[in-house]
Amino acid sequence: MNPLFLAPRRNAAIAALSLAAGWMLLAPTAPRSAARWFDDLCSSLGRPMFASAPAADGAAARPATVVKPLSCQPLPNVPGKSQTTVLVEFPPLAYSPAHRHPGSVTAVVIEGTVRSQLQGTPAADYRAGQSFFEPPGTLHVFAENPDPARTAKLLAFFVTDENCGPLTVYE
Repeated sequence: MNPLFLAPRRNAAIAALSLAAGWMLLAPTAPRSAARWFDDLCSSLGRPMFASAPAADGAAARPATVVKPLSCQPLPNVPGKSQTTVLVEFPPLAYSPAHRHPGSVTAVVIEGTVRSQLQGTPAADYRAGQSFFEPPGTLHVFAENPDPARTAKLLAFFVTDENCGPLTVYE
């Protein structure tokens, strides 16, 4: 075979291996499945490729969200499932890292602005009165309060397994 034909393939293979090696160095130390790792690595161009890797911009130093459970009720028409409601408070500049929810989630912003990004979608700002939906298992790339002075709050409604949990799985 012509060596000039193989050179671009060899260069692409070297680039792919270099990228994979770099990702392994940046990836969180918690174990996760190869399928999730590959999905995160090769996901949509509409989100930062290494969004679930440790944040390089000091996000770890930012305030965290505060989750307050409000209720948990079994769903009588859906055996084995519960509906859980939580209040999520975002102090100024608060940040929530990549995570997933095992059940369906509807979030309604009740105060301030919450910037959120789900895998495969661009980041969006949601203001008081607006809502978004998260299908079960979808990577929630991040959520944050972009305001340096005001708190943001949202109500989240989860459809969970019986006994109200678990609600969140971190990457």
